[in-house]
Amino acid sequence: MDCLFCNVVQGKQSAHVIYEDKTHLAIMDKYPIQYGHALVMPKEHHERIIDMPIEDVSALFSRVPLVARSILAATGADGFNIGQNNGRAANQIIPHVHVHIIPRYIDTGNPWTKRMIATDTELKELALKIKNFIKSG
Repeated sequence: MDCLFCNVVQGKQSAHVIYEDKTHLAIMDKYPIQYGHALVMPKEHHERIIDMPIEDVSALFSRVPLVARSILAATGADGFNIGQNNGRAANQIIPHVHVHIIPRYIDTGNPWTKRMIATDTELKELALKIKNFIKSG
C-alpha cells in the first residue's frame, strides 16, 4: 500500500510540519479551504476512525486543542471548524485518518452544504435504530 500521509510520516514526502511528537503529526493542508487549514494525524496508519482503538482516537483528538489554539493565534482567525472524513462518500481523499482544523474568519463567511429538513417522526425512528445498534455494540 502506498499512502501519502505514511510517506510524509516516514520523511519520503515533504510537508510543512507544525507539530510532531512520538505518535502524531500536524501539517499544513496543501489545498487549504481557508488560510491556516491544517491536518492532525496519527503516525500509525488507519484508513477510518472506526478502525482505530478508542484510546488511539482519544490520543488523536487530544492534540487538536493545542494545534487549533496555535493556528488561531498565528492567523488571527475568529473561529474554526474541526472535520474528520471517513470514506470516499464523506470526501476522504487520503485514506489515512486525519483531523482537519479549518480556521474561519468573519469577513469571509462559512459556507456549508445545504441541509435537509427532517420531520420529528423521521428523527425518532432513526434515533431508535441507531440506539439499537449502539446497544448491540
